Amino acid sequence: MEKSMQKYLDKAEVLIEALPYIQRFNRKIIVVKYGGSAMVDEELKARVIEDVTLLKLVGFKPIIVHGGGKEISKWVGKVGMEPHFVNGLRVTDEETMELAEMVLGKVNKSLVQLVESLGVRAIGISGKDGALLKVDKKYADGEDIGFVGDVKKVNAEIIYDLLEKDFLPIIAPIGLDDEFNTYNINADDAACAIAKAIHAEKLAFLTDIEGVYKDPKDPDTLISELNASEGKKLMEEGYIGGGMLPKLGNCIDAIENGVSRVHILDGRIPHCLLLEIFTNKGIGTAIKNDVDEKYYHGE
Repeated sequence: MEKSMQKYLDKAEVLIEALPYIQRFNRKIIVVKYGGSAMVDEELKARVIEDVTLLKLVGFKPIIVHGGGKEISKWVGKVGMEPHFVNGLRVTDEETMELAEMVLGKVNKSLVQLVESLGVRAIGISGKDGALLKVDKKYADGEDIGFVGDVKKVNAEIIYDLLEKDFLPIIAPIGLDDEFNTYNINADDAACAIAKAIHAEKLAFLTDIEGVYKDPKDPDTLISELNASEGKKLMEEGYIGGGMLPKLGNCIDAIENGVSRVHILDGRIPHCLLLEIFTNKGIGTAIKNDVDEKYYHGE
């Protein structure tokens, strides 16, 4: 009897621990960049969507910006084309762009379907809708990589309108240039630009890594929380490499442009979003500005 009672007390403890965070972020906007393995594994996909739906139901205003790189690569292979990358960016010719838009549209509507099945109203759009994302052509170290865009303007009104009508916006990272050509946008870049434009309280990146490490080879060096200047220092001193470099750069850019807190989370962990946002010591890396005090005292 005592054992089962403890189980219930533990559950109550978790709920109580979440209370100050629910109070603090009530009615606040959180942008969730959804990508990596959590998009491919159906079970993980369901967990992520449950998390975001729960955030919506406890009073947050979540927005999902999704990628689809793995799925695009799969379809590029299916039609007999070779995927090409320059500095981690997909080279996107006209044929690949057509395929990417088709795949991202499919991913977008499958996410809408999942959210709707949980009783929350969702609307899936791409950056083309209402000229949400206007882009310039992006180059990789001066190299032309085709229809890959850099976001130069976000029409935030569209997002505010959807949030006001109580919808959960789900955004595919496709944009238009001044000549109305279609461009693929790196989903991290799109999420960052959107979070800055709407002054989101939080931006969460769901990735295939646990967070930021001081030494990537040593799992004990995971950094639970760092501020923007500490992050810059780590980048300058060469601790951060590979795909984490542009990601951390994006996080710092978001912080310096008014986003209160950015989280890098391992999307392979079920319910990572809830654990990071609603518990005292999260499970990923939280990046904050240099002014606010840290959450995780005693570290």
